[in-house]
Amino acid sequence: MDLLTIGVFGIVLLLILLFLGMNTGFAMLTAGVAGFAIAVDPAAALGLLKSVPFNTTASFSLAVIPLFIMMGQFAFHGGLSADLYRACHVWLGRMPGGLAIATIAACGGFSAICGSSTATAATMATVCLPEMGKYRYAASLSAGSVAAGGTLGILIPPSIGFILYGITAEQSIGVLFAAGFVPGLLLMVYYMATIAVTVRKNPTLGPRGEKFTLKERIASLKGIAAILMLFVVVIGGIFGGFFTANEGAAVGAIGAFLFMVCRGKCSLKTLKEALSGTVRTSSMILLIVIGANIFGYFLSLTRLTSSFAEAILSMDAPPYLVLALILALYLAMGCIMDSLAMIVLLVPIFLPVIQSLGMNPIWFGVLMVMIMETGLITPPVGMNVFIINGIAREIPMQTIFRGVFPFLIALSLAVITVMLVPQVALFLPSLLY
Repeated sequence: MDLLTIGVFGIVLLLILLFLGMNTGFAMLTAGVAGFAIAVDPAAALGLLKSVPFNTTASFSLAVIPLFIMMGQFAFHGGLSADLYRACHVWLGRMPGGLAIATIAACGGFSAICGSSTATAATMATVCLPEMGKYRYAASLSAGSVAAGGTLGILIPPSIGFILYGITAEQSIGVLFAAGFVPGLLLMVYYMATIAVTVRKNPTLGPRGEKFTLKERIASLKGIAAILMLFVVVIGGIFGGFFTANEGAAVGAIGAFLFMVCRGKCSLKTLKEALSGTVRTSSMILLIVIGANIFGYFLSLTRLTSSFAEAILSMDAPPYLVLALILALYLAMGCIMDSLAMIVLLVPIFLPVIQSLGMNPIWFGVLMVMIMETGLITPPVGMNVFIINGIAREIPMQTIFRGVFPFLIALSLAVITVMLVPQVALFLPSLLY
């Protein structure tokens, strides 16, 4: 059996394991080890299984991931997310669909100190859904806005998606953070406009909320002060070159912990919950990275990746058509595979193609992350949708998927905007670096 055939066998095995419901990290690890054993020998496969997990988790670069996750956990358990939503509610809730718009704003704000889409969706669902239910918002709009708002977590810095892309593609994480900032704000605006148009067509979906006085509005701004301070110190420090991404993540985690202590929220129970949440999420991400690395070694051995890249370049198609085909493949794979796994697995395949076409790798990274956001709210995987359904079991899955459909259109428009106007992503990095 030749190596290319073995490579195809490995991909088929991976897809079968994913369809059977196996964890993404374990599925890639299993398919990679099995393929390596067939292509070389079982002893070499066991050696790979012994060395890759240690080498991956011992990487200093990856230490930034648990630190940013810890910052988000401390912020949530310190009550910063609830205060943030309260401020957005007070300022925006009076508008038609205002609570859903406030949800998008709060998701964007929490994304600025979290870095994870699933964590953003889970956190804001516990805060936002009860409020929108109290004001009799349609379940499709309330659940759809939280699921879509959660996707901002992987685009607005500090983004774990950008961190993994930066490490895999050997690009500056600070530059990637800067490149994702404006597209993140643009996507927030598109999401808010989607809600406004939807509610204008059917006002019963999102009734007006209560009216607040100017004094109450000004008082509510205290709720965003802590998050704003963390964001300015951490992201501003990284942008300004005062510290690296790892150091910024550590500063952010310490700052969020101090806010939790100062607010009187630091009990043994909350500390245990925050740390265990950090360990669970970090372990899940690192398992995906380990599995993707092992499967990536297997694909490199079979030369399937290089053959695929050569086939794309030999098409002699216009660069934007090649880019569109690559993004379409990411979109299709995002429906069945974890977005972080796709970064580690596919970037080594497609980045050389993009660079050979003369395209900016930072811009491509932003486009790739935006495309992968769609996988978080599209069936059959739709991780954010499953998270919302797990928190609000009274809302059927089909209702949530129906609610996210208008946001998928908005996300597609945002991707097209960044694709046609690269300066949307590259303007801020060109100013800062």
